[in-house]
Amino acid sequence: MRKIISFMHISLDGFVAGLNGEMDWIRVDEEIFDYVGKRISRGDTALYGRVTFEMMENYWPSAGDKPDASRHDIEHSKWYNQVHKVVLSKTMTGAGLSNTEVISDNLADRIHEIKQRPGNEILLFGSPSATHSLIQLNLVDGYWLFVNPVILGRGIPLFAGVKDTVKLSLLDTRQFACGVTELNYMVDR
Repeated sequence: MRKIISFMHISLDGFVAGLNGEMDWIRVDEEIFDYVGKRISRGDTALYGRVTFEMMENYWPSAGDKPDASRHDIEHSKWYNQVHKVVLSKTMTGAGLSNTEVISDNLADRIHEIKQRPGNEILLFGSPSATHSLIQLNLVDGYWLFVNPVILGRGIPLFAGVKDTVKLSLLDTRQFACGVTELNYMVDR
């Protein structure tokens, strides 16, 4: 069975965004872009909440075509256009969206069905609300966290609504020159 891995930048105190969704505190550089690009290139399914999907859809389909596109933009745009996208939304329809599936009801059943399909891991990008819903249904299998050297004090927490203890096993870690630390955990089942 395929696994859902939550890919998230997080502050040292556990927030994924400021109170108003701010993410200007996130540190990224070419070293992180290269590292993340290699890992996600193996993925064939990207999972998003509606808000994150709309941000991605407004940028990535044509980002690699711009005259000043960086190597990262070209590579990620190519990947984004090829990957199967799954969007959790109660308001969107999938009409007119290429290679995109929208889940608006029966979340647990639909996600279990997707996890049964052949393929690689399913990467859940950002999307705090979608992540919270999947955590509450015990559907997240791992956490690929990029801990940024900042304490926000308040904001949108990653682990909102967790009702029971979730034990994790650390698979690996990596320190980046910009001060970000990657932590890669799997849920113990």
